[in-house]
Amino acid sequence: MSAVKGDAALLLLADSRLPAGGHAHSGGVEEAVRLGAVTGTDDLARFLRGRLATSGLVTAALAAAACELAVSEVVRGPAAGRGGGAGADADADADADGEPVAALWRRLDAEADARTASPAQREASRTQGRLLLRTARRMWPSAALDVLVRAVPDGPHHPVALGAVAASAGCEPLQAALAAAYATVTGPATAAVRLLGLDPVAVHRLLAGLAPALDETAHAACESLPDALPLDDEPYDEPYEEPGEEPDDRGTGRHAGRRAAWRALPGHGAPALDLLAEGHLTNPAKLFVS
Repeated sequence: MSAVKGDAALLLLADSRLPAGGHAHSGGVEEAVRLGAVTGTDDLARFLRGRLATSGLVTAALAAAACELAVSEVVRGPAAGRGGGAGADADADADADGEPVAALWRRLDAEADARTASPAQREASRTQGRLLLRTARRMWPSAALDVLVRAVPDGPHHPVALGAVAASAGCEPLQAALAAAYATVTGPATAAVRLLGLDPVAVHRLLAGLAPALDETAHAACESLPDALPLDDEPYDEPYEEPGEEPDDRGTGRHAGRRAAWRALPGHGAPALDLLAEGHLTNPAKLFVS
C-alpha cells in the first residue's frame, strides 16, 4: 500500500490522536489559568489570537523552511539514494553540491533555538520534536528523517521536526506551515476545555472563527521564505559568513543563500508566553508538561 500523501497526510499530522506527545502540552494555558489570565471563552479567544500572531507565525515559518529543506536537499540528493543508514556519519550525508546536509539541519535548528527565548520552551520544543520524529519514522520512514535524527541527536525543535515529517509524508511547505499554525491554537484550546470545564462546542466555535487567520498565517510564513531562494539550477553567488568568521570554501552557492534567508525568517517575540512557560516549569502542581 502506498504512503498517504498531501492533504490526507496533513490531516494525520494535525490529528491530536497522533502519538507524538502533543496532548501533554498546554501552550501556556495551564499557567495562564492558574494566574487568572484566562477564565473563560473570551479570555481564551484573545490568548489564542495572540499566540497565533506571535509564536504561531514563527513556528509555521520554521516548519515551512524545514519542509523545503527536506525536499530540496535530502529527498532529491544522493543521501536519499543511499537510504541514510542509522550507522552512517551525519556529515557524510551530502547533497548534489557536496554540502553536508546535517550541517544545514543543525543551522536551521539553531535558527529555531535563537527564536525561542524561554529555556523552558526550548526544552519542551525539543521534547516534542523527539517524540514526533520517533513516531513519524515508523509511519513515513525516509532518509530525510534519518539524517535529521543524526544531525541533532538531542532532538530538533518541534517545528523543524514537523516540517521534515511533513515533507516525508508528501506535504508541501504551505501544508507544513498550516499544520504548525493549527497546533499552536488547538493544543491550548483543548487544554482550556480540560482545565476550565468549558463547553467544547463553544471552544471549537472559537477555532472555527480562527480559520481565516490560520490560512493567513500559513501563507505569511511561506512568503517569509524569500522569493529569491535559489533553486537547483539557479546558483546563489553572494557569500555567507557568520559575524566574526571568515567565509570558508562553502561560503558561496545556493546553500549560502538558503542560510542567509533563514536569518530573515520571522522572530516575533512573545514575552508573556515566555514568562508563563518559566512559571509553569517551577509549578509543582500541573497537568501538562508545558
